[in-house]
Amino acid sequence: MDVPIYTMSGSKSGTMPIDEIALGETINADLLKQAFVMYHANLRQGSARTKNRAMGAYRHKKIYKQKGTGNARHGDKNVNLFRGGAMTFNKKRTRADYHKSMPIKMRRKANRNALLSKILSDEIRIIDGLKFETPRTKDFVAFLAAINVDRSALVALSGDAEKSKNARLCARNVDGVQMCRSDQLNAFEMLNNRYLVIDKSELEAWLSGPSSQTGKIIKSDGGAK
Repeated sequence: MDVPIYTMSGSKSGTMPIDEIALGETINADLLKQAFVMYHANLRQGSARTKNRAMGAYRHKKIYKQKGTGNARHGDKNVNLFRGGAMTFNKKRTRADYHKSMPIKMRRKANRNALLSKILSDEIRIIDGLKFETPRTKDFVAFLAAINVDRSALVALSGDAEKSKNARLCARNVDGVQMCRSDQLNAFEMLNNRYLVIDKSELEAWLSGPSSQTGKIIKSDGGAK
């Protein structure tokens, strides 16, 4: 299929041929969901803690006398029945493990299939030369408006810090914009944002890089897994 390429001013400058069969040909919803759940679960630190009665901020003084008030019998305000009280079974300091895993071939196929979903939904903006001369936020806002990006966007930038410096400085304060390295694109970040904005050369490198190795021989060094 031919995907349109845009300039920084928003005009179309040509098309980029992409092999949809290499991306999975059709959207595999089950595979994408499995990958999304895995990436999402692996972001969890598992470090949540809650307080028991001994850790409460209230004094341990009895709130009212035992008898004669007509109320239920209570001690201090740290019991779990009161708002702001302790947890019945509080979370301890043992770190919870929410880690999930998928075979590397499945992960890479999910990443490529997520790209296909963006192409079929017309939610990808391939830019011919994504660069900014000066780091100005309003220039990046104007750029998004020119390419008709009106919702959340994932901007995939070059892994070369010096090359992508101005773009990162331009986009870091824009609401609804998330940035990532183009060689680390994954299904979770693509599906978690409405649009994908990426430079043409960076997309070509991603398609021909380690992420394209989904056959029997897989190079696992570097690149998105």
